[in-house]
Amino acid sequence: MRDLLLNALRCCNVNRPPVWLMRQAGRYMPQYRALREKHSLWEMFHQPELAAQVTLLPITLLDVDAAIVFTDILVIAESLGLNMVFPEKGGPRVIPQITTKEQVVDLPILDTRNALSYVFETIKEVKKDLQVPLIGFCGGPFTVASYCIDSMSTEPFQGTKRWMAVDPESFHLLLDKITIASIAYLKEQIQAGVQVVQIFDSWANILSLNDFHKWCLPYLRRIVDALRDLVPVILFCRDSSIRCAELAELKPACISLDSQRSMHDLRKTVPSSIAVQGNIPPELLKGSKQEIQRHIEELMHSMEGQKGFIVNLGHGVLPDTPFEHVEYLIHAVKAYLCSWTSSHKS
Repeated sequence: MRDLLLNALRCCNVNRPPVWLMRQAGRYMPQYRALREKHSLWEMFHQPELAAQVTLLPITLLDVDAAIVFTDILVIAESLGLNMVFPEKGGPRVIPQITTKEQVVDLPILDTRNALSYVFETIKEVKKDLQVPLIGFCGGPFTVASYCIDSMSTEPFQGTKRWMAVDPESFHLLLDKITIASIAYLKEQIQAGVQVVQIFDSWANILSLNDFHKWCLPYLRRIVDALRDLVPVILFCRDSSIRCAELAELKPACISLDSQRSMHDLRKTVPSSIAVQGNIPPELLKGSKQEIQRHIEELMHSMEGQKGFIVNLGHGVLPDTPFEHVEYLIHAVKAYLCSWTSSHKS
């Protein structure tokens, strides 16, 4: 097992930093596009052999230091008696759309092991020959709730924002049910074989700081507390670079940071016992290889000696990114090995 990621999450890595990428299996890959021509996203998520094949693409093609299960944050809807659809145009949708307090009250919390069995079968399939850690994940409760309410809305987050203001009690109830289901879901992923979990609270950036404290942090805390003794937990949200102090209070193993501030400066604001992940701008990969090389050299130099650092993007790989530029990024990180190793020995 190549354990660079696990060592970095324990803040005890003495080799080069591990590198993996959010959305590292996706449309920028010709092999992925070939599969999408034959299968819908729904099929790819629900057929373990296909999902395992996609999960492993970045390992075989890029030799990254971790795999992440190929699934979607909205599959949790199926453990709440809802369905998800993936239209050819537009983002994923949850149906039926949640629009009333009565729907929230009536939402069941189904047996996750049965409702999401295909995810756990994917994990077991991937683990057969995997030589790097496998990351499982879920969506942050606030983000999942916003999809349940607004994924079919014409105006982004209109229903979510109105619901929080008009009926906070039932909105908290919705978050509570999603949190309970998410904890059960992640525990089943761990039982199936993942060694790390990441929580994606992607839409937390639409909230003010006060609302972030009210609608996000309490539920993220419950998930982190429930899993801390089982596997390392990574927290990610948009605007994480300006919310890192609040996220650090939850004591995750790692905070995944966006690109708004330098990683060198962010490392100073996050306690040394918490690893940091990120924060390369995804747009950089659409520039020249010279620009990628320069950025990687500056990033790696600024983080030399840091034992809890994981190279990643500030967000996911963009669909129109040239594959060879992603390949070049991974190579550039690994090529820095000699300088990094020397700094630890000196």
